[in-house]
Amino acid sequence: MSQRVLIESVTKEYGEFKAVNDISLEIESGEFFTLLGPSGCGKTTLLRMIAGFNEIDKGEIKFDDRIINNLPPQKRNIGMVFQNYAIFPHLTVKENVAYGLKPRKVKGAELEERVTNAMKLMQIDQYADRLPSKLSGGQQQRVALARAVVITPDILLMDEPLSNLDAKLRVEMRTSIKKLQKSLGITTVYVTHDQEEALAISDRIAIMNQGKVMQTGKPETIYRKPNNRFVADFIGTSCFLKGVCKGEDIIVNGKVVMQKRLRDNYQGEILVSARPENIILKEELPDHLCGTVSIATFLGDYVNYEVLMDDGETLQVNEYMAQKLNIHEVGQRICVKLEKDRVSIFSSNGEEALD
Repeated sequence: MSQRVLIESVTKEYGEFKAVNDISLEIESGEFFTLLGPSGCGKTTLLRMIAGFNEIDKGEIKFDDRIINNLPPQKRNIGMVFQNYAIFPHLTVKENVAYGLKPRKVKGAELEERVTNAMKLMQIDQYADRLPSKLSGGQQQRVALARAVVITPDILLMDEPLSNLDAKLRVEMRTSIKKLQKSLGITTVYVTHDQEEALAISDRIAIMNQGKVMQTGKPETIYRKPNNRFVADFIGTSCFLKGVCKGEDIIVNGKVVMQKRLRDNYQGEILVSARPENIILKEELPDHLCGTVSIATFLGDYVNYEVLMDDGETLQVNEYMAQKLNIHEVGQRICVKLEKDRVSIFSSNGEEALD
């Protein structure tokens, strides 16, 4: 039966270094929850603490209302999928999938039925008698997934499970994982550094950096309303412009680019963040921010432009072909307009959202 995971003020220390620094999270029963961040941010350490592979130095982790800090991994009823698959090379697919059932005293007809169902669920039943060396990377990952779910875990943990696959196979496998998780309703904690992967499969995401959680929320919320510069920069592509707020005027490079009242009537230096799809290209106008097209990259349904602004900053701008027939030429003078309701405004150091 799927369970809720409560992480309360959890810390993991290695000497003076805090790999996980006072993190609190609540993961709902049946939720697909992703820990996302750059290498070394603490996401795998936190996952291993949930699994019981790393000790918890401070704080508590609960499955529902049960504190599991000192519970050994084999008694937590978790399924675990590793980056390197960790399937046994000398066992067949069927034997690998059945491996976790034997310590649970599952045998005979029940074992056969559960293994067969898990293999069918992951579409590997036709490879039941093959050794892992005869399987592709994607097939081996399906074996690892089948082995993890056949034990009917309360919680499924996945540590960078797709990082060893090629780009096309990663997309196929992430779809399979999402369908699997939804069909089984298992609480899933997923670790990745791949932002696109996280956006595609998650119910909610926790963005981590330097052992701390920067922001937690639904994928669309994190993308559209990042809490700080780190999140805006890590998720997708963002352009940053230094400016100042005077009254309700948002001023960049001496020009009023929009009017917006900031939180607590903030006045002073700011950082304006805009996604490439939220910047509109205009013909050259005296009251707009202007520059020169330095690169134009045709990408099928849209063109990505690099625009070298007059103040020396470079903006990334996406213009979709459904909205535009002609491609701007390299060297062409162009101006930009920022979509008022789709930009984010941060403090000048980027640590706090002001809008």
